[in-house]
Amino acid sequence: MWFRTTIGVLAFCVGLWGTSGFASEIGDSAKGREVYRACAACHSLAPGQHMTGPSLAGIWARKAGTVKGFTRYSKAIKQADVIWDEHSLDAWLANPREYLPGNRMTSRGLPDEIQRRDLIAFLRSVSEKEGPSSDQQAESMSEGMTSQGQMLNLKAPEADNRITSIGHCGDTYSVTVETDEAYEFWEFNLRFKTDGSENGPVAGHPVIVPASMRGDRAFVIFAAPSEISPFIKSECPQ
Repeated sequence: MWFRTTIGVLAFCVGLWGTSGFASEIGDSAKGREVYRACAACHSLAPGQHMTGPSLAGIWARKAGTVKGFTRYSKAIKQADVIWDEHSLDAWLANPREYLPGNRMTSRGLPDEIQRRDLIAFLRSVSEKEGPSSDQQAESMSEGMTSQGQMLNLKAPEADNRITSIGHCGDTYSVTVETDEAYEFWEFNLRFKTDGSENGPVAGHPVIVPASMRGDRAFVIFAAPSEISPFIKSECPQ
């Protein structure tokens, strides 16, 4: 039961300011896999599976800003004449804001040169194997945005996650699910989202997933933006 199960919520690719230097030696791919965990909240290793940032599958020797299907690149990335290799990735990971000013990368950088070297080795190994192993892909998904419903298969949720109605009165949303249970949320704590991917909900059948350990926050996921307003009914109990 997703709604009653606590799912890890906030994890972002956030590092520290550091000094730049080229990774001149070959890193340890196995250790780089551990370093990658800090990136997994924003970047998947699965081809075509984009999150806050683009998928990192096939990143090696690819021109920056050219991942198929990702549409949220900053102008700085789109206009960059950069090919991702050990040198460009090292400079980027050390200080993204300095390397390509104006980009939207949330991480401030990875100051440890050995960790950068290991991470680069890992990304190269994943690219040259034409995708992550099943274990790496599962890890990427579990470390990623599962708390927001992005990586879950929302087409076949449990009954207590399948929404039948949403009512709004004053500052409160009331969400009723197929088990006939109703959950009330302060309107600021209920977030409406869309997922048009192959894992998204069936059209017209939104899904609710938890967004806090206390159960006072949740996400309602629709298949498309056009579904949201018609589904919510303004009604107050008599």
